[in-house]
Amino acid sequence: MTILRGSNSTTPPTINGVVVVLLFDFLTQYRSWAWFKLMQGSGPLFKTFRGLRFAKVMGSGEGGGFGLRPSATHQGLILVFDSFDQAVDCLTSKEVNLYRERTRELWQGVLRVNSCRGSWDEQSWLSQDLAIDPIPKDKIVPYTASLTRASIRATKAVQFWRFAPQAQQDLQEAQGCELAIGLGEAPLVRQCTFSIWRDAQSLVNYAHQGAHLKAIKAAQSHQFFNESMFVRMDILHMHGQWMGKAFHANVLDTEALSINP
Repeated sequence: MTILRGSNSTTPPTINGVVVVLLFDFLTQYRSWAWFKLMQGSGPLFKTFRGLRFAKVMGSGEGGGFGLRPSATHQGLILVFDSFDQAVDCLTSKEVNLYRERTRELWQGVLRVNSCRGSWDEQSWLSQDLAIDPIPKDKIVPYTASLTRASIRATKAVQFWRFAPQAQQDLQEAQGCELAIGLGEAPLVRQCTFSIWRDAQSLVNYAHQGAHLKAIKAAQSHQFFNESMFVRMDILHMHGQWMGKAFHANVLDTEALSINP
């Protein structure tokens, strides 16, 4: 992974890597184990995974949604690795298998950054050359992934959450949205949304209309955020089940990723 700084001191350093997203819905008997992992945070992961450069262990809203009431069983990991091979190693590791054995549902994805605006922890994400460009047309995965995160100013939290419920309801009902989950680093003020779309146009249609557009305009005009980032990603691999729906797509013929979560 390469971390670069622009010549302009206001430009955040950039992370060039491969993104792994893991979503978990834990079995009831493993709630305490899952809570312990959430409280541990990302520190232990850097000792566990080779090539890990960015990591977040995140909670979720009730039912894996976007409400203020926390979920007792839903969590997510967002990781960035130096290389595709290291991402695969993560998914086949003993650590991830411990998670896998304790879940009723698990979704896993390996993604490549297509575009990024803003920063997370003062770092922006860049696309990684995975030595697979151009991807053969018969292997292109049409789905698009979106990750939006924001650090909300404490003094603006009440205003933000007035706009959030309708935008989030529209997201869950949006045409072309295959998966959507609300994640959080901290209650109320450090929020993240991860979603999978049937195609890029479906994502654009949602983003540029309705309650979401109103929320974005309000955030800009009232300066709701200390920091924010929007990332659009290509899906290289996804597998698993979420909210009763099965997912499977793979750009590369990588045997190691033929996993049954």
